[in-house]
Amino acid sequence: MQFILYSKPGCHLCEGLQEKLEQIQGLDIELEVRDITTREDWFEAYQYEVPVLCHKVSDQEEPVPRPSPRATVQQLERMLQNYC
Repeated sequence: MQFILYSKPGCHLCEGLQEKLEQIQGLDIELEVRDITTREDWFEAYQYEVPVLCHKVSDQEEPVPRPSPRATVQQLERMLQNYC
């Protein structure tokens, strides 16, 4: 499964979600992290929304419902499994 995480430097919510995604072992996840400060269109779209996690299907990006920052790695894994 391919995912894109839109984040920005210094965002503790972004860093926390990235850490949890990298710890998931029960799913084969390919994670691309995109820094919204590197492109104006990403910044405009997500400046007030980060972290934003999208599931990449072919050339399409489907936003995934935002998990709670308190969700455990196991809860996040189950959520992604159910979503995808």
